[in-house]
Amino acid sequence: MSLSFTIKQACNETLARAGVLHTPHGPALTPVFMPVGTQATIKTLAPWDLTAVGARIVLANTYHLYLRPGADVVAELGGLHAFMGWDAPILTDSGGYQVFSLADRRRIDDDGVVFCSHIDGSEHRFTPASVMQAQELLGADIAMAFDECAPYPCGRDYARAAMERTHRWAEAGLAAKTRPDQALFGITQGGMYEDLRCESARFIAGLDTPGIAIGGLSVGEPKDVTWRMLEVTVPHLPAHKPRYLMGVGSPEDLVEGVARGVDMFDCVLPTRIARNGALLTATGRLNIRNAAYERDPRPIEADCDCSTCQHFSRAYLRHLFKAQEVLGLRLASVHNVRFLVRLMDHMRAAIMAGEFAAFRQSFLAAYRPADAKARERNRAARRAPMAA
Repeated sequence: MSLSFTIKQACNETLARAGVLHTPHGPALTPVFMPVGTQATIKTLAPWDLTAVGARIVLANTYHLYLRPGADVVAELGGLHAFMGWDAPILTDSGGYQVFSLADRRRIDDDGVVFCSHIDGSEHRFTPASVMQAQELLGADIAMAFDECAPYPCGRDYARAAMERTHRWAEAGLAAKTRPDQALFGITQGGMYEDLRCESARFIAGLDTPGIAIGGLSVGEPKDVTWRMLEVTVPHLPAHKPRYLMGVGSPEDLVEGVARGVDMFDCVLPTRIARNGALLTATGRLNIRNAAYERDPRPIEADCDCSTCQHFSRAYLRHLFKAQEVLGLRLASVHNVRFLVRLMDHMRAAIMAGEFAAFRQSFLAAYRPADAKARERNRAARRAPMAA
């Protein structure tokens, strides 16, 4: 197989576990956060920046790369690793979420989707086989099966139809797969219906893909619903295979996802909020544009080892944002990605030391999420720590 997964330690009080994901381009220690490079670039960051912040695996998107420059162009230039100058593991999303987000510009049938490009309006068709072919041309270490991401909210009939279509497409994608050096992950769906989530988890697990993603969450539903869907899904997934929760990346959500047995995460959040001047800290987000930082000589965080914190003050970062200098976007992105990488490292160390439950409680006690409802969820989680 092109990919294998080894669990090194598990938490006795939660479902958290520490492992190693072995890929053709090297290992990635789990739990792991994957920065998102939608168009073969993590915005404002070069590959050497990613290496410096400790990123172990990155994500690129098939939909966007299919439209430009084209999967065939990437293949002709040596594949995605050579194209973007990144010699560590890469995962490509199938583009399912992007296609289905084009609600007024796509037509779904049992065999695939016809959609109009968001760039020029041209018409295209994705099928499980064509998406698999595009991902093989891109050449990532891990590819994702084409799936239908049901919107939130949606009725039970729609959620079931999307789930069953996702199952058929996963089978078709597996049948179309030809590259032995590329792992294909199946994706579970089921909307916000517990029985459908369980049914989908069992079906995808039965396909025996080397890893399984949990899709269709973090699409606008309340967080307590997200965690409940995760809690009913994970028990039906193989314990010896990596579990990937798609599209989740806020610090408190990473901690809660790890506590529920997830190994892999991705999200655009750290670089997206960085470009708006929001910086991640151990106690919550810091808005560097605020006047309070005009003469602040301190780094973003005193104990952060990122190059931004090692060399620059809050006052300088605020100046860059106020002056609309692009360096500010890069320095903020370096810090935010490093923050999430360090958070995963801290969780892994806590799991290995048998101290994850205490780490989780301590982190949630100190961290203030961006909204009041999330803060209340943190307080509730501290009052009732989740048992395994």
